[in-house]
Amino acid sequence: MFLHRRTPQLPTPQEALRGRPTPEFTVPSRHTVLGNALLGPYPDGLEVADFAMGCFWGAERKFWQTDGVWTTLVGYQGGYTENPAYEEVCSGLTGHTEAVRVVYDPRVVTYEQLLKVFWESHDPTQGFRQGNDVGTQYRSAVYTHSPAQAAAVAASREAYQQVLTGSGHGEITTEILPAEGRPFWPAEAAHQQYLDKNPAGYCGIGGTGVSCPIGVAPAGE
Repeated sequence: MFLHRRTPQLPTPQEALRGRPTPEFTVPSRHTVLGNALLGPYPDGLEVADFAMGCFWGAERKFWQTDGVWTTLVGYQGGYTENPAYEEVCSGLTGHTEAVRVVYDPRVVTYEQLLKVFWESHDPTQGFRQGNDVGTQYRSAVYTHSPAQAAAVAASREAYQQVLTGSGHGEITTEILPAEGRPFWPAEAAHQQYLDKNPAGYCGIGGTGVSCPIGVAPAGE
């Protein structure tokens, strides 16, 4: 990391690194596991979901192992810096999360089922960290692509908060924001499908052990 802040803190737009108009690297054309295009174009009928849940290496694997997922890619999202590099994101001076873009077939897997994978695969109550990984880039976030996705995230968060509270866990700190206006910047080739290329590589993903209900109406309904 470029710097180590005693207490992780998001930069302001004025503090953030400016980035660059074009990326400094190229992204592979195909997913090493699923064989499909990383950057598109994607077949008609597929939908896109964006999740951040700590280190994106293990997070991406969770989703490419999910039936109905057509492709996955890792990148940076939710901050200010254009076309950032990994080292810049890890500095804490871009404001980005380490995110996973999931392209899926809603006829096979629903967005709600992807949310279940999301909630159960990390601890959404930890703020700017996941386990031993500390930094603003490791915060929990969902960037939604439609009003239906936003409503589904809100309902699932409320339902999961109830079971987390009953199990002695704290408040969910997950950022829920529209993807519009928050571009997804693909990460370097080495990070795409990292745990397929490096099966013994680091994976910091770990959930709370609490099952997330899906298809549950918000409280009071």
